[in-house]
Amino acid sequence: MARAVTVIPPTIQPITHLARNAVVRRRVAAYARVSTSSEEQLTSYEAQVDYYTRFIQSKPEWEFVRVYTDEGISAVNTKKREGFNQMVRDALDGKIDLIVTKSVSRFARNTVDSLVTVRKLKEKGVEVYFEKENIYTLDSKGELLITIMSSLAQEESRSISENVTWGQRKRFADGKVSLAYSHFLGYRKGDNGLPEIVPEEAETVRWIYSLFLSGKTTCSIASFLTREGIPTPAGKKRWAASTVESILKNEKYKGDALLQKAFTVDFLTKKQKKNEGEVPQYYVENSHPAIVSRDLFNQVQQEMTRRSSKRKVLQKSGKTELGKYSGKYALTELLVCGECGSPYKRVTWARNGKKRIVWRCVSRLEFGTKYCQHSPTLDEGKLHSAILAAMNEYAAIRQEVCPDVLAMAEEARQALSQAGARLLQLKKRMDAVSREQSDVLDRLLVNMADTELNARMKALTEEKESLKAQIADAQQAEVDLETQAARRRQMWDSIMECAAGYTEFDNELVRQVIQKITVEDAETIHIHFRDSDVVLEQEVE
Repeated sequence: MARAVTVIPPTIQPITHLARNAVVRRRVAAYARVSTSSEEQLTSYEAQVDYYTRFIQSKPEWEFVRVYTDEGISAVNTKKREGFNQMVRDALDGKIDLIVTKSVSRFARNTVDSLVTVRKLKEKGVEVYFEKENIYTLDSKGELLITIMSSLAQEESRSISENVTWGQRKRFADGKVSLAYSHFLGYRKGDNGLPEIVPEEAETVRWIYSLFLSGKTTCSIASFLTREGIPTPAGKKRWAASTVESILKNEKYKGDALLQKAFTVDFLTKKQKKNEGEVPQYYVENSHPAIVSRDLFNQVQQEMTRRSSKRKVLQKSGKTELGKYSGKYALTELLVCGECGSPYKRVTWARNGKKRIVWRCVSRLEFGTKYCQHSPTLDEGKLHSAILAAMNEYAAIRQEVCPDVLAMAEEARQALSQAGARLLQLKKRMDAVSREQSDVLDRLLVNMADTELNARMKALTEEKESLKAQIADAQQAEVDLETQAARRRQMWDSIMECAAGYTEFDNELVRQVIQKITVEDAETIHIHFRDSDVVLEQEVE
């Protein structure tokens, strides 16, 4: 007897679990994205949104949900694509049945992201339709096609990334500089696309350099700027010491630029890494107008190097090396032994229940008389009194030069004003030459054989090149005069500040005024002051 097989047809759909003959309007959303915020791309973006809105609403069997969008966002990963992520969340929450998008590359250029997302949606019965490739993800061949197309899209993204990187490095090699103006103090993008000085912000930068050279720490400068209500490069109210330090170290403030300080490790993750020699760097001199002079910048770097370490004794040789400038006490950085050159260290002595604060040579403290035989131990109270006496004597000496300093400050102010007027005059002439050049060019296009016009164009071109050089020189001269004027204003302010004399030992004030203190013997110290060549001999009693 022959077996009989009866086929029972399916009655529900395997993914949606709806009856096969059920007529249900599908809830449809669309996804649109452009990778840049250029005007051309934004036009494309608006067109995509309008097209998909009309396209979905024209289908009677579809119910329009919304168009999810991302502007100016790359598709290499989904982390920063808010519109895309919101769409996926809504779909997984059961608010969407079908997602329509232009192509696989619009959806994602990362093969893994694309497949993971499609599979997540498929598990919930949500289908994706890629219009350009005519792929439905619930179709049996959908996943294979998506894998192939996503891989191609990812390779395209890699190729684009390499081309962009090549273009950037070509610009670096040509010495073309661009700044992150929104997070960079002192500059803005000029009409010619090059960095242009913002006078108010530039004054803050010069202030920072001047304060640092006067002896203030990056922390105290940050606190001062915060109290004064001066906004940070990012426009925030509170300054950090690290922000001040980055300004002091940035070569762009002297008119140079080190390009490619960091590079992109992976085009998919966009991970950046500090360039430690893996890829070439490019140093461009005089790439843009300077805010501080080279001399001032170099002085700051030397001072930072000096402060970056505190001299410490090497165990084997007894010699000293530089160490960190972070001591709580000013004398930790300033007080040195006249015999061996080692720094002095603050020590607490306790005898018979009584404590006494003294300062001792580190070499003598660590190794006895092996490397330093005669350095004295100094009482802190007597040492502070001697330093205050010397500072007051120095203040009295400086009062004698008040008229000269005031005259110098006024002279610097007038010179700066004249330099500014000269620069403005040159820029006005440059604008006039550019306008005339444009006019002559228009006339030449009508009659290229006109010898008079050709001669005039040549003369204007030569004058323009000459003006460029003069403007560059004038800008540098203005920077130098600004620096000079700032120093003289600082000198005057310092004189006025100490006019009444010093009555109390203050660590930060001592750092600002004194360069070095050398211990000659138990009764004598030599005090070197910062802003002059004056060295005072002072008795310790």
